[in-house]
Amino acid sequence: MLSGLIFWGGFNTGMEKTNSLEFCTSCHEMRDTVFQEYKETIHYKNRSGVRAACPDCHVPKDWVHKFVRKVQASNELYSKFITKSVDTPEKFEAKRMELATHVWEAMKENDSRECRNCHSWDAMDPHKQGARGRKKMEAAQKEGKTCIDCHKGIAHLLPKEYKEDDE
Repeated sequence: MLSGLIFWGGFNTGMEKTNSLEFCTSCHEMRDTVFQEYKETIHYKNRSGVRAACPDCHVPKDWVHKFVRKVQASNELYSKFITKSVDTPEKFEAKRMELATHVWEAMKENDSRECRNCHSWDAMDPHKQGARGRKKMEAAQKEGKTCIDCHKGIAHLLPKEYKEDDE
């Protein structure tokens, strides 16, 4: 029982250690590309001082979904280091559309679960939105859209191949 408890504690500690901005940006592939883009967005610096870091958008909060995502991420890291598929900015850019599409599909599939940790329909005040934004948000809610349907490119540059019709 003690060894199980020690294993569980170590495992959980490891999962949390990999849930930080510092960990996510520790490899140059992330630090030199998407992190630089993210630093220019409202999710990084804004008037309220609230920051959404990499794990807030890319790692689920609940344990089961977090565990599944960490297993997927481990496989992605392993594959990245073996294949060296994104080890230069040029290779990263060549794969950006594929990588972004994978993230967008996952977010669509889970109803933008990570976005909703901070943003929810109920918490939005339509009277504080501009007329155009309010109209679009109301239509999106009625149509059952999810955050990623309209907010691609909110924290990272869109791939050069991206076309609005891709949806």
